[in-house]
Amino acid sequence: MLTSDASGSPASRPTGSTAPRHAAPPRPELPEAPELPERPELPATATPSALTPGDAARRTALIRMKRLALALLGLSALIFTVSFALQEQYPWLQYVRAAAEGAMVGAIADWFAVTALFRYPLGLRIPHTNIIASRKNEIGASLGEFVETNFLSESVVRGKLESVGISRRLGAWLETPSNAERLSDELAVAGQGVLSLLGDENIQNLIESLAREHLVRPEWGPSLGRVGERLVDSGQQHAAVDLLLDKADGWLREHPEAFGRAVSRRLPSWVPGFVDKLVDDKAYREVLGFVASARAEPQHPVREAIDRYLQELMHDLQHEQAMIARVESLKLELLDSARLREFAGETWESVKASLGEALADPASPLRAGIRSTIVDVGGRLAADPVLGARVDRWLADSASHLVQTYRHEIAGVITETVERWDAAETAAKIELQVGRDLQFIRINGTVVGALAGLTIFTVAHLVAALL
Repeated sequence: MLTSDASGSPASRPTGSTAPRHAAPPRPELPEAPELPERPELPATATPSALTPGDAARRTALIRMKRLALALLGLSALIFTVSFALQEQYPWLQYVRAAAEGAMVGAIADWFAVTALFRYPLGLRIPHTNIIASRKNEIGASLGEFVETNFLSESVVRGKLESVGISRRLGAWLETPSNAERLSDELAVAGQGVLSLLGDENIQNLIESLAREHLVRPEWGPSLGRVGERLVDSGQQHAAVDLLLDKADGWLREHPEAFGRAVSRRLPSWVPGFVDKLVDDKAYREVLGFVASARAEPQHPVREAIDRYLQELMHDLQHEQAMIARVESLKLELLDSARLREFAGETWESVKASLGEALADPASPLRAGIRSTIVDVGGRLAADPVLGARVDRWLADSASHLVQTYRHEIAGVITETVERWDAAETAAKIELQVGRDLQFIRINGTVVGALAGLTIFTVAHLVAALL
């Protein structure tokens, strides 16, 4: 009796299995039917331990259908044997024999056809068998070409994207708080991964190069002069002068002795002590009154002097080469190579640590800002049809460009992937997917063969009777 799962080659048969046997016919007239192993086997590359739960269920269903088809073939052979033996005694059994004979022929023929797709029938290298394994690469190329032609066309992709309304659906999904939370968590994980992948040395070099480009290379003097000139013209320095005078008045009132000692140290040593005291008191009162008057009078001479000095300083920073050179010298002292390198390293370490902590903390302002931004973007996409149409159009244009430019490469992934598959494993995987349905071909072949055999035998007898 035939089974549909003989191994594709002798080498793939399980160790210890016996070679196919040929059963002796009851009579010389009976056709021989070679036996196959009773238990269906898959190629060694697709062992049950390597199967997914879904594939294991498909394998069980496939084995069940193979046994059913094999049982029908065995039943047909049994009926044929009995009816052939008793047809002379009971002539009506000739019709039963003809039906059973047709059923066996149909079952064997369809077994051969189904088996030839996945392996060599009985291990015999018959031409045009083991089709999937032998023509695996051609099948992969054809599949890639089919996908490229029918799915990766601009009209198909653009039409699908325009009909879906991606922006509206995406907006509704994003404005849901739970979805925004989930997406922000994923972005935080991705951000932490990016931080861990970035090379500290490369980032420090980048910061240093940016600092050199935007801080060290430009002249500071003219820029400081232009900014300072605008501030002085708008009177922004008055607040700083007020603060300075307030601090001076407060210090004088809180530390009169310190001011007196500072004055006394500048008098000659031969001056009597009472004179020191008088001078200290006089100087203290004069300075205190001077500061008080400067605080009280917006047009005080000291304020005007400060304004003139600042105006001259801002002018010199912009136009006097000596002043510009002094500022440049000071800049180079502040930002020499070692200090700039240290500044770049400290800046990156601080930014990296702060970002890492913020991304790792779900309650951090950064994570909260990401969530609120996601919800806000989702709400705008869902509520603003103009914005949604613009986003949909951009997505369609982008997808069309990608398809037009890389459609062949995308389809080539299918071809290359199939080419890398093992031939026997590919046949086994495909059989797991469609083999159960193909077993219905064997069952239908058995039934159709029985009907065909009975019809042919009946028609032949009718024609013989008429003649």
